[in-house]
Amino acid sequence: MLDERLGRLEGMTPLSSPMGRDLQADINRAGFYPKMVLDVIDEALDGRDPGDHLVHLETHFDQNEVHRHITVLVLAQDVLLVAHVDDQQLDESGRQIMAQISTELVQLAKVTTVASSYVYHQPQNYRTGDPVKELTLGIAWAGAQRIDLAPAGCADPNCEGDHGYTGTSQQEDLVLRVSAEADGAGAVTAARNFAKAIRRASAPRATGTIETSAPVTPAADLLGRVSSRFGRNPNQG
Repeated sequence: MLDERLGRLEGMTPLSSPMGRDLQADINRAGFYPKMVLDVIDEALDGRDPGDHLVHLETHFDQNEVHRHITVLVLAQDVLLVAHVDDQQLDESGRQIMAQISTELVQLAKVTTVASSYVYHQPQNYRTGDPVKELTLGIAWAGAQRIDLAPAGCADPNCEGDHGYTGTSQQEDLVLRVSAEADGAGAVTAARNFAKAIRRASAPRATGTIETSAPVTPAADLLGRVSSRFGRNPNQG
């Protein structure tokens, strides 16, 4: 304990630990503003030691523009750290770029659902240990709610009355899709291992009665939203 305190006093951070160095290596390998991402994650961890993590970089093509964004998930003691970064060109030449990064600390006790969707090719030839071609990971927690509003109307096309607003409110879920063709087989394995880690951390096995204070999102409902929000993208394989 004394050596640990002295190390922190000398400028060491949680990212200096063995697990932290692995996290740094994966973020550096992704190459998406790694110094900025690491500094923000180090600040968000606030002294917590990182454990299992997942770094997922996505690239999308929109006509002549290339858009990238990165999501970093870190299990750190009692919390799940979610960091997301994307950038935007402010001019046509691409010389002026703005990056936006957001972080959220989710108490592991608040994680209600960890859902996984697997895709296997040629299932008729499946053998134990065959690789997964695609993995979609969905995580839900009792966190922020997204509200989509639109002006309400009525069946009368000539009505000019104010009917207020109508809309939907749904829990903000985290959904990541990893493809062996687009991201590599190693990325699918990493996502699968992280899914196992967060399931163990958020739903530890117990012999007593488990009490819950927050409504649980059914796995089938989350997977339904996974399917609707993350259809097959031709640019991702």
